[in-house]
Amino acid sequence: MMKPSLNSSPPLLAVDPGREKCGMAVVTLARQVLEREILPLEMLTMRVAHYIGRYGIDTIVVGDRTGAKDVRELLRRGGFQLEIIFVDEDRSSELGRRRYLQDHPGRGWARLLPITLRVPDQPFDDYVAVILAERYLDGRRSTRLRRQRGGGQVSRKISL
Repeated sequence: MMKPSLNSSPPLLAVDPGREKCGMAVVTLARQVLEREILPLEMLTMRVAHYIGRYGIDTIVVGDRTGAKDVRELLRRGGFQLEIIFVDEDRSSELGRRRYLQDHPGRGWARLLPITLRVPDQPFDDYVAVILAERYLDGRRSTRLRRQRGGGQVSRKISL
């Protein structure tokens, strides 16, 4: 994957949290997807550290529903100095599923089925993370959660 230039703003890291796994995407402010992946929740802090080192990430966008509090706590315990922004997840799974199926048209007769009748053959949480990053870039932060100041050295801002 390519590194952003030194003159540009660092990309952001988007996380679609779940109970056992999470989707992650590194997205530039120009909406270029540099990396996507799905990993077990217990690997989150290790990968966040990797992306901070590789891309200079200073903002994490997190979906505001299932697993949001667990992700916030993992990041807090990891001691990361980042801005954490919670974004509304409404219909993000549906949109991520659609985008996954557009990128993976299937084989044989499955190509003939409309997207609404197809079922993804693997998890697509990483695509949902891209949707969350785009929502943040569109200025659509969470309306379900209050913004409040985070404490100490863990984060500058926290929305939960």
